Amino acid sequence: MNAELSGRRALVTGGASGIGEAVARALAARGAGVVVADLDADAAARVAGELGGEAWAVDLSDLDALAGVEVRADILVNNAGIQTVSPIEDFDPARFRTMIDLMLTAPFLLTRAVLPGMYANGWGRVVNISSVHGVRASAYKSAYVSAKHGLEGLSKVTALEGAPHGVTSNCVNPGYVRTPLVEKQIADQARVHGIPESDVIEKVMLTESAIKRLLEPAEVADLVAWLCGPHAGMVTGASYVMDGGWTAR
Repeated sequence: MNAELSGRRALVTGGASGIGEAVARALAARGAGVVVADLDADAAARVAGELGGEAWAVDLSDLDALAGVEVRADILVNNAGIQTVSPIEDFDPARFRTMIDLMLTAPFLLTRAVLPGMYANGWGRVVNISSVHGVRASAYKSAYVSAKHGLEGLSKVTALEGAPHGVTSNCVNPGYVRTPLVEKQIADQARVHGIPESDVIEKVMLTESAIKRLLEPAEVADLVAWLCGPHAGMVTGASYVMDGGWTAR
């Protein structure tokens, strides 16, 4: 086992499936003690049990509860997310607010909670799982694109404030990843674009990508782990696109 993160405590939100689970496994493989935070208590307990870590069953959209929580972590990976595909004129305002709460305000509250401990130790890593939609837009994703663009700004401010204290903050910006979040979009994408579900991956999800395949969660996790490791101390305020060439256009 690579023990470069031995003794470090990592908190991964949305850690019970998809990218979050892959990140939790990658950090644990490098020696970190991992807290798997997820709305799905049973899944969080399963993953945490397999990794010898801790499970935290939490609703990150409950901002009042989250604002008062005490959190200690050397590494924070803000990953939890949801998606809704809908034209702006039909987008439910309550759903828009929930998505901003979960994917922008919750990362702010967790970052706010962990920074004092990181500052006291003179070391910390904040990795925000953004998206290619943090630097590009797509139709029918107003809340998601807004949240991810906001997360990019939060990450950069965290980088500037954390720098004197040994804390780095970066975004990882995947394109479409083979996760339940992406699979759940297929029916909605087919509906709003007026195409069969069987055509969605090729004609919607991969149309801008030069490399015509979905990204695997483990590929994202490898980059996250590197950003958390000993060789990335000068990397901060950055956004690492993993989009198969989408943003090269």
